[in-house]
Amino acid sequence: MEIPDPENVRIITTMGHVDHGKTTLMDTLLAANNIISPRMAGKMRYLDSREDEQERGITMESSAVSLKFQVMAKDEDGGKIPKTYIVNMIDTPGHVDFSSEVSTASRLCDGALVLVDVVEGVCTQTIAVLRQAWQDRLKPILVINKFDRLITELKLAPVEAYHHLARLIEQVNAVMGGFFASDRMEDDLRWREERERRLAEKKDQLADETEAAVHESEEYLLRPEKGNVIFASAIDGWGFRVGRFAQLYAQKLGIKEANLRRVLWGDFFLDPKTKRVISYKHLRGRALKPLFVQFVLDNIWAIYDAVVINPNPDKVTKIVSTLNLKIAPRDLKSKDARYLLNLILSQWLSLSTCIIQTTIDVVPAPCFAQATRIPKMLYPELREETIPPKSKLEGDLFASNFGPEACITAYVSKMFAVNAKDLPENKKKPLTAQQMREKAKEARDQFAAKASESDTPAEQLAPPGVDYTSSTPITETLEEKVEVESQDGEVILGFARIYSGTIKLGSSIHALLPKYNLSRDSASPSNSKLLITAKVEGLYVMMGRELVAVDYVRAGNIFAIKGLEGKVWRSATLCAPGETAVGHGGALKDCLINLGAVNRQAAPIVRVALEPTHPADMPKLVDGLKLLSQSDPCVETFQQQTGEHVILTAGELHLERCLKDLRERFAKVEIQASKPIVPFRETAIKAPDMAPTKTPNVPRGTIRGTSSQNILTFTIRAAPLPAPILKFLQHNILILKKLEHDRKVEQTGKEIPEEEDEDTIDVYGDIIQKPTVKPEEFWDALKALCKEVGGEWEGIIDRIWAFGPQRAGGCLLIDVRKPNALASLKRRLERIKSDSNGDGTPDKVMRDFDNDIETGFQLATFQGPLCAEPVEGLAYFVEDVHIDRESLDKEIEQNRIAQVTGSVISSVRDACRSGLLDWSPRLQLAMYSCDIQASTDVLGKVYAVVAKRRGRIVAEEMKEGTTFFNVSALLPVVESFGFADDIRKRTSGAASPQLIFSGYELLDQDPFWVPTTEEELEDLGEKADRINIAKAYMDGVRDRKGMFVDRKIVEFAEKQRTLKR
Repeated sequence: MEIPDPENVRIITTMGHVDHGKTTLMDTLLAANNIISPRMAGKMRYLDSREDEQERGITMESSAVSLKFQVMAKDEDGGKIPKTYIVNMIDTPGHVDFSSEVSTASRLCDGALVLVDVVEGVCTQTIAVLRQAWQDRLKPILVINKFDRLITELKLAPVEAYHHLARLIEQVNAVMGGFFASDRMEDDLRWREERERRLAEKKDQLADETEAAVHESEEYLLRPEKGNVIFASAIDGWGFRVGRFAQLYAQKLGIKEANLRRVLWGDFFLDPKTKRVISYKHLRGRALKPLFVQFVLDNIWAIYDAVVINPNPDKVTKIVSTLNLKIAPRDLKSKDARYLLNLILSQWLSLSTCIIQTTIDVVPAPCFAQATRIPKMLYPELREETIPPKSKLEGDLFASNFGPEACITAYVSKMFAVNAKDLPENKKKPLTAQQMREKAKEARDQFAAKASESDTPAEQLAPPGVDYTSSTPITETLEEKVEVESQDGEVILGFARIYSGTIKLGSSIHALLPKYNLSRDSASPSNSKLLITAKVEGLYVMMGRELVAVDYVRAGNIFAIKGLEGKVWRSATLCAPGETAVGHGGALKDCLINLGAVNRQAAPIVRVALEPTHPADMPKLVDGLKLLSQSDPCVETFQQQTGEHVILTAGELHLERCLKDLRERFAKVEIQASKPIVPFRETAIKAPDMAPTKTPNVPRGTIRGTSSQNILTFTIRAAPLPAPILKFLQHNILILKKLEHDRKVEQTGKEIPEEEDEDTIDVYGDIIQKPTVKPEEFWDALKALCKEVGGEWEGIIDRIWAFGPQRAGGCLLIDVRKPNALASLKRRLERIKSDSNGDGTPDKVMRDFDNDIETGFQLATFQGPLCAEPVEGLAYFVEDVHIDRESLDKEIEQNRIAQVTGSVISSVRDACRSGLLDWSPRLQLAMYSCDIQASTDVLGKVYAVVAKRRGRIVAEEMKEGTTFFNVSALLPVVESFGFADDIRKRTSGAASPQLIFSGYELLDQDPFWVPTTEEELEDLGEKADRINIAKAYMDGVRDRKGMFVDRKIVEFAEKQRTLKR
């Protein structure tokens, strides 16, 4: 592939909701590059290279392709010269289960084609991908796809279609405006100062301040007149921008092209008398059509009407001759109306030309784009558009410098697996005619030599199975099977983009893993493991399912790299001082940079335990899980304490794909998967009718406990945590983890790498939220909140002993011992920071027991009493702790202190669990927010399926101008398996849900409830014929964990019947 000028390279991705036409659009571009036949574009879905992608009709893995286009550009003299552009494109999935593929792709691109179905409009994933584009500073191009549906399906008139399109563009801009506003609110003051300065500069150029203000705020908007909106129908192969029609009509109307482009979209009209363009203010009651309807839509409607709706060959011939199109007479007589339509429109308004021209106009080349995107990657808190480079390395990155002296920097956003036999070096190369002749001559000479040496006839010397006679054609003797080793394994490649320098085959590079800390030395214990040297074993340009081997890759290109397997887990920054080799010392330090990790949009929630059908295959399964985890950015694999191998996936469809890959590609063994393991949370609330307290004459939730030999006696009181405090803690879990990490570092005096310290949040099914306060303001904010809640919570801030479970969660251990709190986390952290060794605890014995009490609390909150799931929303007050010194001394003498410690921990754990059960216990269910788009005729069936699975409808709204409803519902994850299939079956495929994990919700039903009052007994009978849902969920989890389940063997004894009398 010839190397183009760096300014003629573009890197873009396709984004959008599922089934909005991304892969079909890519087919059109591939057909324009002669990779597939134009007749197959839209039907073939070339980039869906997996078998299950073709079967389901959705994309599951992002694929990259590099396309070359020649575009006519004006030279200095005003003449036209052809310019070659290389467009690197990445096609991404739209299904929510594969949203992590979108995150990995957008990190590597400079622009995004955001596709929106003209009928379905802005959907959940549309908003998600627009947010991703905004965060990664991609230049968006809005592609309004499936335009033909307005004509053939909704049967709208051109004027109605215009209003529908205007509403749709406004919806997209409202989403973009929301991102813009939230960014500005975060940094309001600095932005206001900057804005005033820029307005002052613009005042000189623009007439008045209001006009300047309008221009300022509209920089991020998508508007047809700005050239960043495309109207298209990918399946019919056509698309246009308003500029295309401005070109066609400028000469006819005698208006400058630039002026016409500005008024061709919007409420502008052509006055038939004066032939001038007027705004809606000058209509004076006349019913004129907007220019867009008159000049654009009417023509497209006329073509569809003549070809598809009311076929009229005479009209079609007239249209073809008017537009000067070259269409063969036999095609004009074609019975396939859609094919003829495709021919006419794709010649008149070519979609591929439109997409490429828009990409060139809107998306900057890497050498310009990196100046705004790289600063944001290096300094995530940056608000300015760009900043001046602080070093030579940053200068190379911002300018996309590819010279020999430039530092090499590339970013691997994900790893992906390919079959070894699909690598270019392992494929059999076809022989040329000359090579075949030479091989034939060699073979003939060898046989002749052997025959002359011995008297054996040549026929007997032939290899078995070859009939070698003089009449046999020479080519048939060339059945020499050059045995290539059977390459059947999977090879892991890195999916990367090079930002500066030129990376060459065979060179050595440094790979920095995402946790690498640039402020520390590369030889420090935490950093040395995160800096790896690797050799570049292969470089490939990706062409969808094919790979093309290359010797080097220059800055500003997407490529695949071999040689990182077993070294890089998922993402890494590749660095080297220059083209020469790996640097050391100062040269190495100057070239190192860390571009961080890819932010995952959807946390994996569906857990399944796996085991091989034949136990002997366990090592293969473990290796297969490692490969799967490395090659899929959104899957987590780990081994539970029980020894089970668990796989965490983003949803049901993602799980199916992972299991298929394990069976067929990675482990290649038969696998048995358990039923999905769904996380729950346990909590307790104050209910109107609760059982009497377990300990009489004390506040509810109070439990008195003792350890063995009555050495330690204590009183712990459990109480539900007020909702504002719980919400605050849930939002700031990351800060709690940071406090815990800092405490460990200060205590041990050693650096603890964060990944060793942090407990994987995803494993416990939590949703990571953005902290609402800064770490240094955490205690003040919590104090203010406690004061607001009042009552016993007002003065707890200095008495908080620990957070739980896992030292960071929604439970509190509070020390309320008299006369003053001995264990305060806040004071402990302050002491550590001020390096004071003074301790508030009276003696070492009490301090040791305090640690045991905290451990007991952590165990109790990590595995609650209902079904050993984490507890949330409870506070435990330690009211009194008494130590029997004499008994303790005796135990120490007999060297039995370990038994005492174990006994204290288990008794505190049991007391905490009993305290929770003293209130009214509840389960919290993991919930999906579910978005369904359905037409009015299947709405009832959708409601029935949601209700059957214990979901509830949150909102429904009708899309204006269509018969579609957008239904939002909440659905328990435990009831969601098979939901998508169920809804598709019941609605005959007319509705399809998107499920996104949205957190936990209280199930307001006591698992231990039984009918007791007269009314309940009368209504439900002694045996409570209505199932207790909370108890069913609880028993299901207990059963799975091998815990005791209180189940009646004979449920209804009086209904038993003998078969024979």
